[in-house]
Amino acid sequence: MKLIFASNNKKKLEEIKVLLPLSVELLSLADVNITEDIPETGDTFKANALIKAKYVLSKTGINCFADDSGLEVEALDMRPGVYSARYAGEPKNDEANIDLLLKELKGKENRKAQFHTVIALLINGGTYFFEGIVRGAITAERMGNNGFGYDPVFIADGDSKTFAELSLDDKNKISHRSIAVKQLVAFMEKMT
Repeated sequence: MKLIFASNNKKKLEEIKVLLPLSVELLSLADVNITEDIPETGDTFKANALIKAKYVLSKTGINCFADDSGLEVEALDMRPGVYSARYAGEPKNDEANIDLLLKELKGKENRKAQFHTVIALLINGGTYFFEGIVRGAITAERMGNNGFGYDPVFIADGDSKTFAELSLDDKNKISHRSIAVKQLVAFMEKMT
């Protein structure tokens, strides 16, 4: 079965591809010639995921799914949230986002945070949502070179390494995105 993932983020695609069954042929936006940035105008992860999935379905007619994810930090009133990718402004820049986050948390004792993702799946005329959350804390400095986004400054509860210090396999055992993708896979297996 062909299934489009509404992203051109190669690292996200890599994370998700290893979680899907071999029966799924995963296509990226590039594979279906969608090169434009899909506007994320929603004010929740769920709304943005649905906007992206509907856009791709309307352009291709192929079953698809999209995620919207972000970092929510307690001491910052759950910011950056849906604005995580562009927290430091345009254009998207992971390093600038982390710099701003660490600056805003300087001197704050509460460093609790969570990664939050919502996946919208549009398949065979139906709309389905899957959610994953992993709680943890923000470090004082970057550690590790793997992953992307805020991975170098996030340590999941019960772990001692940032997401950027983990291998892809280890990250996929605990990440917010893998929790949601595993729900999606279980749902799709029931459909067949």
